[in-house]
Amino acid sequence: MRVVDVSSVDAAGAVDWDGLRAAAREAVDKAYAPYSGFPVGAAAFADDGRLLVGANVENAAYGVTLCAECSLVSALVMSGGGRFTAFTCVNALGETIMPCGRCRQILWEHGGPELLVDTPQGVVPMTEVLPQAFGPGDLDHVREASR
Repeated sequence: MRVVDVSSVDAAGAVDWDGLRAAAREAVDKAYAPYSGFPVGAAAFADDGRLLVGANVENAAYGVTLCAECSLVSALVMSGGGRFTAFTCVNALGETIMPCGRCRQILWEHGGPELLVDTPQGVVPMTEVLPQAFGPGDLDHVREASR
């Protein structure tokens, strides 16, 4: 995991997508993917401007493999928390790829509906990546109703 203090948004409010993609491409080189042969690098900006990166870490017991998004969330939490505001992930060729379903849920938890996600077809809000998502608000709603 690497955390770097940067300004993720310019004066006009635009996300530095080129910088974010470059960070993900750098992260993919640190992936540990001896079983699948499919290294993934991920990068995101946090709401305070931090650039965070992660890479997948596989395990011979496949079920305990960590996706790049998981290591990215660990970097967020371990460096002070906050929320993701912009996210991308790439394969070994540096191509933008979509996070799997499990990771979409993980990203929702730490970025919410406002998170901007770089996809192979362009940047979209998290609500398009995971429509009708389940999140902390759903738990709160049930807890409040059962009181």
